[in-house]
Amino acid sequence: MEKAGETTARQLLNPSPADRLRTRLLRRGPGPAALAIPFRIPMRLLLALLWLCFCLGAQTGAPPPALHMPPGAEAGPGFDAETAAKAYLATWKPDQKARSDAYFEGGYWLQLWDLLIGAGISILLLATRLSAKFRDWSQRIASRQPLAAWLYWAQYSLAIFIVGLPWAVYEGFLRESQYGFMNQTFAAWFLDQCKSLAIDILLGGLAVVALFAIVRRLPRTWQFWCAGAAILITMIGALISPVFLAPMFNKYTPLEDAGIRDPILRIARENGIPATKVYEMDASRQSNRISANVSGLLGTERITLNDNLLRRCSPQAIMAVMGHEMGHYVLNHVYKMMAFLTILFVGYFSALRRSLDWSLAKWGARWQVRGVSDPAVLPLAALILAILGFLATPIQNTLTRTQEYEADIFGLNAARQPDGFAESALLLGEYRKMEPGALEEFIFFDHPSGRTRIYAAMRWKAENQCLGNAVNPCAR
Repeated sequence: MEKAGETTARQLLNPSPADRLRTRLLRRGPGPAALAIPFRIPMRLLLALLWLCFCLGAQTGAPPPALHMPPGAEAGPGFDAETAAKAYLATWKPDQKARSDAYFEGGYWLQLWDLLIGAGISILLLATRLSAKFRDWSQRIASRQPLAAWLYWAQYSLAIFIVGLPWAVYEGFLRESQYGFMNQTFAAWFLDQCKSLAIDILLGGLAVVALFAIVRRLPRTWQFWCAGAAILITMIGALISPVFLAPMFNKYTPLEDAGIRDPILRIARENGIPATKVYEMDASRQSNRISANVSGLLGTERITLNDNLLRRCSPQAIMAVMGHEMGHYVLNHVYKMMAFLTILFVGYFSALRRSLDWSLAKWGARWQVRGVSDPAVLPLAALILAILGFLATPIQNTLTRTQEYEADIFGLNAARQPDGFAESALLLGEYRKMEPGALEEFIFFDHPSGRTRIYAAMRWKAENQCLGNAVNPCAR
């Protein structure tokens, strides 16, 4: 459909026969000054109307979604947290719940298949002696051990990428598209995978070089020093990721909406977070999932929320989510997690050493792996660490889930938006099962379930609905 302005311009540049006839008739009438007056007035009116429309459009914009509070969740003397939580859960249709449950429960099996496929690839590289061939080629190219180790890692990473690509396509693209979470074309998705591979080869290679250097120089105690190095590498990753790595996949821009930005910064200042800007990222280019974070270490801290959060959530829900994310920062969860990982990594690397010694004594000659300092041992080390990580899943999930619940409570106290928090929990439930069993939540959930989070928010609401009312304080 053509716009009015475009039609007028086209008529002026290429007049129709009727337009040309009208022009000839006008030329035979009154003089130019008299003819200019009736044309001048409509043009001024048109310009004024266009300017008015522009100003109104710039001022109004698309309003944010309104907070929807279901019947039974309204504050009042008879407010009950359990009833309110059930009211929120009842807003979901049966097909929504079934879809969410199917997606999340399918993830249980994906964890097992990830382990089995990764194990199969590692065994394939060892049994066919491809790993040994990668090492031999690297050592022919580079006489220095660090460079040879990095060249081995590049070949190993590329092999893992190629052999595992069909499974990655299913798990990361086809399945996400099937459930409606994927916004990318296959080409865009594959480009992101290639970027990840390049980062893995470059930065992961540096980490591997450092770890093998420790193994060579400290043959008796390398497991402890490697655990410490792994923690340091993890911290460096957290330091550089928000500034250098994340912008390779998404565009980060300062949030300009003062109605959203200023309350977030106010909550940040109230809780001692040294942030002066809030960033928005275009996560919608990948999926429809909502998220936000306070990321970075040692001066690289930044508050970021994705555009899906802005587009799909009410202002109350946005404040609730940001209050949660600030809780991770204020409660020092990153540093507490590093302390936990230090203990876990010492256990991992100690078990890795024993397992490598036993496996190499049994099959090392067959695989042509010369020892623990040989880069060709990497597929075996990856297999052992994958098994250990799989077995420790409930422990790691419990720690993470505990921190997430602590951040939930902090966010409720900081943002004071329990209904916004319930709204965000429902949206997160699109890809997390809302009402799991107790054992199921303990083993598989690294975040509290939607039911747990909504009930916590409604309990907070019940206990604080009269907060600040000195005349009518909440009944105890």
